[in-house]
Formats: sequence, C-alpha cells, structure tokens
Amino acid sequence: MDVSHASSLSKTDALALRYGEDSIPAAGPWNDAIALLLSHRSIRGYRPDALPEGTLETLIAAAQSAATSSNLQTWSVIAVTDPAKKAAIAKLSNGQKHIEQCPLFLAWVADTSRNQRLGAEEGVELEVLPYLETFLVAAIDAALAAQNAVTAAESLGLSTVYIGAMRNHTREVGEILGLPQGAMGVFGLCVGYAAPGVANEVKPRLPQAAILFHDTYGTPAESTLRAAYDAKMAAFSARNEMTQDTWTRRVIGRMGKVAALSGRDKLVAALHAMGFPLR
Repeated sequence: MDVSHASSLSKTDALALRYGEDSIPAAGPWNDAIALLLSHRSIRGYRPDALPEGTLETLIAAAQSAATSSNLQTWSVIAVTDPAKKAAIAKLSNGQKHIEQCPLFLAWVADTSRNQRLGAEEGVELEVLPYLETFLVAAIDAALAAQNAVTAAESLGLSTVYIGAMRNHTREVGEILGLPQGAMGVFGLCVGYAAPGVANEVKPRLPQAAILFHDTYGTPAESTLRAAYDAKMAAFSARNEMTQDTWTRRVIGRMGKVAALSGRDKLVAALHAMGFPLR
C-alpha cells in the first residue's frame, strides 16, 4: 500500500484492517500520520532499483530525531550496499533472499564503544558501561531510531522488513561489519521498493482488550480473546499462504523449543565476547 492510499483510508477502514471488523477500538483523534502507521506491513521481496539520492541521509535524520536515553546516543547504523556483504549477512540470517535483493540494508547497532572511547580520551572510567542497563539502553535506543526510519521510509513510498535473524550469528555478523568491542548488531532492516506482486496484507493484531489495561495489569477474558484472534490469524495465513496458521501455534512454534532460537540461545556468551559484561 503506497502512502497516498494509506492516507486516503478512513479511520474505520484503517482500524478494521489492523484489528478486524469486530474489534475496532473506540473512535478518537485521527490524521494522515496515524493512517500511515496503521498501514505498516513487512515486505519480503524487492526491486533492485536504486533509491533517490539523499534518501539514506533523510532516513538517518529521522532516526536521529527519535528519543535517546539521557541523550547518550548509544547506537550506530551501518548502511550495507555491497552485494558480497549483503549475501554474507543473508547466509547468516537463515538465507533470507530479500537481504540480497534490497538496494539498502541497514544494520542497527547497540553501540557503547563510542562512549568507551570518549571516557578513554577524557581519562574518566565510565563505571556504568559494563552493566546490563547500559546494554538495554543501547538496544532500546537503536530500536526507537530504527522505527523512526521505518516510518520515514514508508512515508516516501518505500517498503521495509526487520531482520532479527541477524542475531543468529552475532559475532560473525560483527566481523563482516567490522564492529569494535562494545558494539553489537541487534537487527537489520531491508529498505527498497516492493517487487511486483509482493504486497502483503496488513497483519491483524491482538485486540486492544488483550494488551491495554487501566491502572493495573489484568487478564480478563484472555482465552476468549485469544481464540477469536486465532481465527483471524488462521484466515490471514490462509490468504497469504503462511504455514503457522494461528497465533497460538506461532507462539508455541517460536517459543516452545530452544532450537527455535537458531543459535540465539548463546547470545549472552556472544555479548560477553563482544565487550558487554552484562553485570
């Protein structure tokens, strides 16, 4: 769906696509920016067409406009366009061909190395660097920045898909990208124009009643809500030829066995080796 079509959708239509006709939330404020956000979908097939000049810099400006904890800016991004490097990353990421297809692959990095260098140059020991909180801040900041870039890309008529499988072999990916100690590629992002015939539907989400609570956490009617959502996801999967046809089966398939982590069960050891003690 291009940006012009997304903005032309009525509030009701956009919410129905995201939640289903029977789970549309209560009416509220609306504008084209919200319509664009609700139209998001992942695209896994790209034309090789180059992006307009300056697109990368525009996306990064949007990314750097995201919130960053205490303005520490503990993230970096590597724009990968070299076919050999993209092919190597694709091989380490379950062979996802769209990494090779897209004209621009962005590797988002949780990066405390810049702060380490700052401390060393200033002759100050930054005592918080080894702690888990610091890594979490870096990973969260990278995610916030990337999502800003995704929204900016989609507003320009581009398509995207996140690549979490880059963490399957995080040390090897780090070597390809030349990452220093204290820097880890937390996920990738394909950016480009969707290939002909590749136009996924907006994927239904859990109804707001399942994830939105007021003042205290609760699980009211959770089983009933999940059953209804499973039915929607089964229909969605059938229309889009996906194999795991309900949300329940998808969760069990993804979280039921350690093998589903595809090597990410060794992530703590990899982080230690990459300069994140995680105290």
